[in-house]
Amino acid sequence: MLARRGPEPAELLAALPVAVMVVDADGRIAQANAECELMLNLSERAMRGRSIGDVLPLPDEAAIREGRAFTAFDLALETSRGLRIRVDLAAVELVDHPGWRAITLHHAANSRRLGHSADRAAAARSAVGAAAMLAHEIKNPLSSIRGAAQLIADGAEPGDLTTLVIDEVDRVTALIDRMEDFTDTRPLTVEPLNIYPLLAHVRDAALAGFARGIDIQERFDPSLPRALANRDALLQVLINLMKNAATALGQRGERRITLTTSYRHGMAVAPGPGRPRSPLPIEICVVDTGPGAPEDIAEHLFDPFVSSRPEGKGLGLALVDKLVRDMGGIVQYSREGTPNETVFRILLPRAS
Repeated sequence: MLARRGPEPAELLAALPVAVMVVDADGRIAQANAECELMLNLSERAMRGRSIGDVLPLPDEAAIREGRAFTAFDLALETSRGLRIRVDLAAVELVDHPGWRAITLHHAANSRRLGHSADRAAAARSAVGAAAMLAHEIKNPLSSIRGAAQLIADGAEPGDLTTLVIDEVDRVTALIDRMEDFTDTRPLTVEPLNIYPLLAHVRDAALAGFARGIDIQERFDPSLPRALANRDALLQVLINLMKNAATALGQRGERRITLTTSYRHGMAVAPGPGRPRSPLPIEICVVDTGPGAPEDIAEHLFDPFVSSRPEGKGLGLALVDKLVRDMGGIVQYSREGTPNETVFRILLPRAS
């Protein structure tokens, strides 16, 4: 009986759930897997052949070049494109290739999680957050409704009191509707979509309402092909991100939001655990000049009930993440450029 042939090394590298890049004896990147592309927001094609320092400057690049073992924990790095990451890094020599190194990168926050107990703790925090938020948001309108009912019972003219009751009931209903968005597991219908009319609609709606007085600029790739997306879902995602940006800008300093599009050649990532690696070349970014998220919550922005604002519900970005993933894409948060700007990046499949 013939032995069954195992997967090729390149297939194994691509399947690893850890960011890995292979560096040759001259310190140039020879390979990078999908997780590495996602972490560095750069395709393997763009990295291949470049010096490691040109892509990701390291604090002890000489140690990697000289073949010494190198490990660093909770390391703050900045890519050549201005993307800031905090990682645990390890470099090991490839036995059969003298001078060649494999470098692994783990998100520092993720590497601190201790198995299932941490997952259970995170789930518990989400449940506690949901209960606290619902209790707070529902208790206030119920108090108003009870007070209005008491006044009417004491002989007060209904008048404006009935309007107050209706408004408060509508507010509770709207909150419950938003919560139900997360329980909708029906697959989204995606179709070839020209995103530019959609972006124009989002810009006009923002300028007419929540972003009035804010400078909204556009940097578009005019040759961008159609995306594979759901129009209503993408519209909701972009409106949410624009509102988030407008709120973050406040009333001080330079108030600018920039909408950008580009085609990312060679960008292919796995949208989620257990999902196959697929090309996501259509990039849409919402960029603002605000201060960004506090460092202690930046890595959890897309978790439910996480918000940097006292009045925030922590549902907007969680819903953005769900809708983008339902369309087969991913959404990322980063601080990039000089001076730093806040970037929400959406990556979507191209329509065939």
